[in-house]
Amino acid sequence: MLRGSMSSIPVYILLLSLLLVASASLCFSYGSFTQGCSQIERDALLKFKHDLKDPSNRLASWAGFGGDCCTWRGVICDNVTGHVIELRLRSISFEDYLASSGASTQYEDYLKLILSGSINPSLVSLKHLRYLDLRNNDFGGVQIPKFIGLIGSLKHLDLSGAGFAGMIPHELGNLSDLHYLNLHDYYSQYNVENLNWLSQLSSLEFLDLSLVHLGNVCNWLEVINTLPSLVELHLSYCQLPPVPPILYVNFSSLSILDLSSNYIDESAISMLNFPRWVSHLKTLLSLNLANNNFQGPIPNGLQNLTLLKALDLSTNHFSSSIPEWLYGSEHLKLLNLRSNNLQGVLSSSIGNMTSLISLDLSLNHELKFEGGIPGSFKKLCNLRTLSLSNVKLNQDMAEVLEVLLGCVSEEVESLDLAGCLLFGQLTNHLGKFRNLAYLGLRSNSISGPIPMALGELVSLRSLDLSDNKFNGTLPKSLGELTKLEEMDISHNSFQGEVSEVHFANLKNLRNFSAAGNQLNLRVSPDWIPPQLVFIDLRSWNVGPQFPKWVRPLEHLSYLDISNSSISSTIPIWFWSMSFRMEYLNLSHNQIQGVIPSKLKLDFTASYPLVDLSSNHFKGPLPSIFSNVGALDLSNNSFSGSMLNFLCHKTDELKNMQVLNLGENLLSGEIPDCWSSWQYLVAIKLSNNKLGGNMPDSIGALSLLESLHIRNSSLSGKLPISLKNCTKLITLDVAENELVGSIPAWTGKTFSSMVVLNMRANKFHGRIPRELCNLASLQILDLAHNRLSWSIPTCFNKLSAMATRNDSLGKIYLDSASSTFDNVLLVMKGKVVEYSTILKFVRSIDLSSNALCGEIPEEVTRLNIEIQGTNLGSYLLPIQYLRLQSCLSLKRRDS
Repeated sequence: MLRGSMSSIPVYILLLSLLLVASASLCFSYGSFTQGCSQIERDALLKFKHDLKDPSNRLASWAGFGGDCCTWRGVICDNVTGHVIELRLRSISFEDYLASSGASTQYEDYLKLILSGSINPSLVSLKHLRYLDLRNNDFGGVQIPKFIGLIGSLKHLDLSGAGFAGMIPHELGNLSDLHYLNLHDYYSQYNVENLNWLSQLSSLEFLDLSLVHLGNVCNWLEVINTLPSLVELHLSYCQLPPVPPILYVNFSSLSILDLSSNYIDESAISMLNFPRWVSHLKTLLSLNLANNNFQGPIPNGLQNLTLLKALDLSTNHFSSSIPEWLYGSEHLKLLNLRSNNLQGVLSSSIGNMTSLISLDLSLNHELKFEGGIPGSFKKLCNLRTLSLSNVKLNQDMAEVLEVLLGCVSEEVESLDLAGCLLFGQLTNHLGKFRNLAYLGLRSNSISGPIPMALGELVSLRSLDLSDNKFNGTLPKSLGELTKLEEMDISHNSFQGEVSEVHFANLKNLRNFSAAGNQLNLRVSPDWIPPQLVFIDLRSWNVGPQFPKWVRPLEHLSYLDISNSSISSTIPIWFWSMSFRMEYLNLSHNQIQGVIPSKLKLDFTASYPLVDLSSNHFKGPLPSIFSNVGALDLSNNSFSGSMLNFLCHKTDELKNMQVLNLGENLLSGEIPDCWSSWQYLVAIKLSNNKLGGNMPDSIGALSLLESLHIRNSSLSGKLPISLKNCTKLITLDVAENELVGSIPAWTGKTFSSMVVLNMRANKFHGRIPRELCNLASLQILDLAHNRLSWSIPTCFNKLSAMATRNDSLGKIYLDSASSTFDNVLLVMKGKVVEYSTILKFVRSIDLSSNALCGEIPEEVTRLNIEIQGTNLGSYLLPIQYLRLQSCLSLKRRDS
């Protein structure tokens, strides 16, 4: 027995020896890893870094001299072999950066955080690379490098938002082991000749080609149908073409399908039918078909998708009632039917959808809630988001809160009931909604005071009570909403004083809009408000002194304290901080003093708007605003020449698009240096004391849509260079001393002209027949000139005069030139000003000239169905046509 045991000792020794050898080998292996990655891979990464631009020095750890690349930022190596297997170099998206940094953040600051440059082919040397993520960088709109298709070990490739563009290389089809491919890009536009290369990616589980133009790829579904392992497919914004009906689809594993926002052409009738193949995808958990112009009833085939947890059919034209089978979808957690044409009555069976977490039925104007929100909503105990905006509930707000009390009020986080015809008052039941983060009640008729219980909504981040009939004072309990970030109470009937107490604990408040109330802000001079980014206190009583509390607001980008009873001067410190603003409105106050011209304000916003109109500013025009996007200094007492303002740094191209200097005391000729203001779309210099000729350089403004130089003592002729301003919609040079004939080119050049006002000048000669080419013209005023001869018989071609369709007016009012456009018309001896309803006005005034001959029959055919104007015993069927005082003018029936 002992001898047998002794004989087995060599076996134990042998096993022990083998174990020691294996351990030594393993230790040696780990020892190699601790010495760093291979020289080849290290050199490849360094070459890759060399061609990148890294302004934030994110890749500072990527250094040479024998460093271990496995410790470099974004580099992941295999624990055993030490080979580089992953490169994770994604950057934060601009949207996420804005959310974390505030609305005042500039895009230029964001660009300093991301990678750019070019992709070095050295990546091909990383033979074991399985994971490459370059998401949210900017590689300048170049094509995806073809050599990426040579990295055969790749399983995960994410180039979304990386700034690539152009043709997607078919070489990507060589990546036969690829499981994940994301080429989604919001800012670039990819194209493909075909998708046949995709069929080689048989292991693909995730595919996102959103925003890739697939309009010419008719077999897109046929190709993707060859990917049997596909679990998630995103093809939004791809302009997908029609496909023939497919009875069999091979997506046996597909769980998530997004075909949203393909803007299917309504003229392609076959595309308006719901794609039937979708109803065969019985493994689907999430289906997004939003924004596709689908029509008709919600297809019954969707009831086959019994596992569905998320269904988004929003922004289509579905016009049926909600089918009964949909109410029985017990697994459904998200249902979005927003912005359709759904009809009928919402069934109380909706209470059976007890798994619902998010429900959006908003913007279905014909969907009826008989008796308001049904009581069965009480059963939706998992509901976190409820949006019914612009659905006609026609219900007392107190009843709404009563219905939602219980498990719904305890769980719901977002409640949007904007524009629901709600009335009555908010009650203290509101305090039961403790988890509410968003409450939207705008555009209803809710009245009464805000209940004190609002202060109990400890989770509230966004509150919108605008455009209601709330009254009374603001409750001090508002100051208890410690998480509040946005508050809009504008356009109500609140009264009384607002003090520091109302803002006591609102440390997170960034946006505060409360315009159109009768509130008085009474705070101590040393009050420091929350770090607001957006402030709108229009029509408050903020004055008489300019508010000092603005000074500590380091991130302020939007400030509107117009019509707020400020009558002091503006302190110097304010001008020094205003350069950060995107919008500044101090109009309709009584602010006094001179704006300093020596300050250097380089506005950081790309298109800042500054409105200082209707105040008591005086002195010369300040040159500090030359780099803003829109500037309104009208209705002040600025005086002197425009030279320093307009001709400041003529070698620099200005970004301004809108300039209003009307109603001031400016004098001297209009300077001839408009060439550096080439982005101007609208100019108003009316009611000044300018004099002289209109300068030739104004013809350099090729984007100009609106030009007002009314009542400004201009003389001479219209410069021929003006015909270069081919986009003009409004030309108002009335009440000047302009001479010569009306140029024929005005009718040849200004094809989009809506308003032409040359009233009260010294124009003579014929009315040019070329004016008949102005088919969009709605207002023509040539009265009080020295025009002679007859009225052109072709005036009946002024088709916009003879239509009630305001689409032509829409061209005008939707343009940038409508920012301050108004027109003074003389109607039956009275001067009438039109602005907001200008698109509805039709008028011809040729009175007080020396016209002769008959009134053309063609003019009387301008058949506008609005009250006529008597001309003796002759009734002209046009909204307004004046020919009185035209010498020797005869009626055809005389």
